[in-house]
Amino acid sequence: MKQNNIFLVGPMGAGKTSVGRFLAAQLQKTFYDSDEEIEKKLGVSLTWVFDLEGMAGFRQRELKMIDELSALNNIVLSTGGGCVETPEVREILRERGIVIYMEVSLETQLSRLKRDKRRPLLQGENPQDVLIRLWEEREPFYENIADLTVMTDHRSIRDVCDDIFSWLKNP
Repeated sequence: MKQNNIFLVGPMGAGKTSVGRFLAAQLQKTFYDSDEEIEKKLGVSLTWVFDLEGMAGFRQRELKMIDELSALNNIVLSTGGGCVETPEVREILRERGIVIYMEVSLETQLSRLKRDKRRPLLQGENPQDVLIRLWEEREPFYENIADLTVMTDHRSIRDVCDDIFSWLKNP
């Protein structure tokens, strides 16, 4: 049974958290960001989790957190960009709410993330190569589970949300 939930998926820099907060306020839903909730629960940064437990350990924590949060009702959940790599997460999101894929171009991602120091995957030599590889790996998953796809390039939070509101009225 699909609950009254909205799940935002897409690559880092797509605006999932910013749009999610606004969307939740407008729809009178509770907003959660899965990455922020993991950090709150553990009391440490995601970088620390990655350093200590690696990607596999992080993905397990992410699955558990998304499972917990998505079981709630009347929420907007912003997910981490890579959550769709986990088959169980894709299944949970598909079954428990409306999935909105927030699409963004590589150019916009690079512009939005150029000063980011929080995302562990971008701290290496060439963020552009990382973003291209991640898009190639994850984009088919985003497309596959999405009920709606919204492009976020060069658009305000309100404009993106207006598209979502229109679709929610006439899915």
